[in-house]
Amino acid sequence: MSVNTATHPRTVLVTGAGRRLGREIAVALAQADWRVAVHYHTSRQHALETVADCAQWTGGSAAFDADLSDEAATRSLLPRVVAEFGAVDAVVNSAALFDYDDAASFGHAQMERHWRTNTAAPVLLAQALAEHLAARDAPAASGCVVNLLDQKLFNPNPDFLSYTLSKAALRSATTLLAQALAPRVRVVGVAPGLTLTSHLLTGQRFEQLHAASPLGRSSTPADVAAAVRFALDNRSVTGTTLLVDGGQHLMRFERDFSMM
Repeated sequence: MSVNTATHPRTVLVTGAGRRLGREIAVALAQADWRVAVHYHTSRQHALETVADCAQWTGGSAAFDADLSDEAATRSLLPRVVAEFGAVDAVVNSAALFDYDDAASFGHAQMERHWRTNTAAPVLLAQALAEHLAARDAPAASGCVVNLLDQKLFNPNPDFLSYTLSKAALRSATTLLAQALAPRVRVVGVAPGLTLTSHLLTGQRFEQLHAASPLGRSSTPADVAAAVRFALDNRSVTGTTLLVDGGQHLMRFERDFSMM
């Protein structure tokens, strides 16, 4: 089935869009006239709030729950979005597990949990998007996958070992998928720096570390969302990673920001 992209609005699935950075990306894309499928796992109320905010800007938005650590649930997610919207043009893989471990506490179970959500799920969603675009005979470079990475891949430290390994694998998957899914699908990484406060890092300490960069500021949610939008819109970009971190990847940090 061929879909005329000139007559149907573009649709993007944003994972982890109920809260934090995923929510900011979803709303920014709605403001840019994307219809947004808001994925969530447990944050249903937050996801519905994101849908309501997106609906103020675009012709349609809806929430979809899925446990991305579950292969069957992940495989069914994009077809559910297609059933709701008729077509999907892009996936933004923002959802991520971020639990602490290090070389001393590392084990198979922790690595498996991070790998399933942070690496395997984005690959499965890219696969599903490619299959959907092929089924509707979409033209070259008409689809895009954006993977949210992390500046610490370029400025490594040993904290959050399983998380870092899973994101390093996703960085490699970004290159490999860009090769495998061309010419129809582009795959791009976006690597933020310190962007949002958390229960581990708040207040003045957050502000100090946010300013610890060559540019005197790290990334804001708006900066990251703008990079995602650029990646989605620029049909010549694939197989690369945009570092959006104020240059923090150029510096050396011995610990993760939350441990400093």
